[in-house]
Amino acid sequence: MKVGLVLEGGSYRGLFSAGVLDILMEENIHIDCFIGVSAGALFSPNYFSKQKGRVLRYTKRFCKEPRNMSLLSYFLTGNIVNKQFAFYDVTLKYDIFDNDTFIQNNTGFYATATNVETGEAEYLQMRDIVNDMEMLRATSAIPFFSKLVEIDGKKYLDGGVSDSVPLKQCQKLGYDKIIIILTRPFEFVRKPFPSGMMKLVGMKYRKYPKFIQTMETLHTRYNDNREYMLDLEQKGEIFVIRPPHTIDVKTVEKNPNRLQKAYDLGVQCAKEQLLQLKEYLGK
Repeated sequence: MKVGLVLEGGSYRGLFSAGVLDILMEENIHIDCFIGVSAGALFSPNYFSKQKGRVLRYTKRFCKEPRNMSLLSYFLTGNIVNKQFAFYDVTLKYDIFDNDTFIQNNTGFYATATNVETGEAEYLQMRDIVNDMEMLRATSAIPFFSKLVEIDGKKYLDGGVSDSVPLKQCQKLGYDKIIIILTRPFEFVRKPFPSGMMKLVGMKYRKYPKFIQTMETLHTRYNDNREYMLDLEQKGEIFVIRPPHTIDVKTVEKNPNRLQKAYDLGVQCAKEQLLQLKEYLGK
């Protein structure tokens, strides 16, 4: 049996996912492959590195740090999430990521990114977090607030634009059991972007018409995928863990107590569904 885990993004809503993952780690739930989007990709490598609690620790520690994620970083560097500090300094210096253990346990890890020239999702396989760090930058590069991330001559932005919940990709890879961690509650339905915002998108990314089209159709694809996911969930073919209500955190959250609450909610939901999850995996 091969188990795949799909993680939705959502900036600091991803602390919910981190809470879920820490409980699954504590319970030694075996996962063969992760396919993450944005924050879902940023926070999940710690599962293979066996560093329970690391995400919450460094997120709370640096949430007020202007060099981490801030408008100041955006104005100074063009990236709201600071490239050097948030990705490299935290990983290699301030809260060191156990890359050797990750490599040893990595049986499949993918970061979803949007190719701005094709408008399509690409699933970037990461074998080494330190050497493949730009893939994490690509999956989480928020449109408007991030520079394009170039890898092997291709230009990328946030994977959530093209494939917010890459369930179908996980199926294509042949996983028998699929766990999905969402950061939106059951009732969430995505609405179209306002026309004014789409005009700005058209101006900002006029060189990339296919990316503009992908932004325009994001709500339709998200909602269609939601219906597909709900159908499989009702049939017992996948297992979904989602928050019971909207998570009260901002995109640029400075309140560590709110981050803790998002994490604690993930812990709570994972514990409440643990027995059902084990039954699903044991079938």
